[in-house]
Amino acid sequence: MSDTTAIEPLILGGSPSPFDIPKGCFGLTVTEVQHYTDSLFRFRITRPQEFRFRSGEFVMIGLPNAEKPVFRAYSVASPSWDEELEFYSIKVPDGPLTEHLQKIQPGDTVLMRKKPTGTLVNDALLPGKRVWMFSTGTGLAPFASLIRDPETYEKFETIVLVHGCRTAAELKYGEDLVASLRNAPLIGEMVDGHLFHYTTVTRENFDRQGRVTDLISSGKLFDDLGLARMGPEEDRAMICGSMAMLRDTKELCIEHGLTEGANNKPGEFVVERAFVD
Repeated sequence: MSDTTAIEPLILGGSPSPFDIPKGCFGLTVTEVQHYTDSLFRFRITRPQEFRFRSGEFVMIGLPNAEKPVFRAYSVASPSWDEELEFYSIKVPDGPLTEHLQKIQPGDTVLMRKKPTGTLVNDALLPGKRVWMFSTGTGLAPFASLIRDPETYEKFETIVLVHGCRTAAELKYGEDLVASLRNAPLIGEMVDGHLFHYTTVTRENFDRQGRVTDLISSGKLFDDLGLARMGPEEDRAMICGSMAMLRDTKELCIEHGLTEGANNKPGEFVVERAFVD
């Protein structure tokens, strides 16, 4: 997704001079950082007053630490109404961007390109009664935005957030977020009875184990939730995760009769293909 190449870092964070802010970018201040595991963290940055996006979209993020900064696609995890921008990220020891991004502190500067985009938006889905949000790992991020947006609850009677990770510790960001929704601005009264949160892990003992795709294929996901299998009449789906997960979940949606959509042609399911390093 990037048109830049990695070079040795010059600085980490800090306030860049105007020369350091590439054309078409904002230089934004880190306001909060929280580390969950040795491979996952979230951070919040200031939001320019003029920046507009739809919940579920992504932007290109970089650091002012090189003559030619590296940019990667990051879904905005905060909803479109939030006064700040939140992101949920992996940590890659040798990643051209995340090697440095994971070290940011409040007060540091993050670069963000001004144009948001993405297919995991309510507008890309046809009207329906129930929406499935299938995610693995940091693929939860766009859904963290959507489940905090009143439009999602106005468009769908039931929202099912499915999140698969390797370990239980990696589920904490999503668990904390969902637990906070009853007291969230704008949507607190909409959540009860309408939002289902289904978590599963693959590499350790847990109440629910198995890959998301296997749980869909076997029907266990639907049985555990007490919900009917997916069908094109009432169900819509959004998918965000690894390449293999995207491919396999897309095939399962098609097997259940759903047709893929896009921004210019809404459908019954949509897939996001933008990733960090």
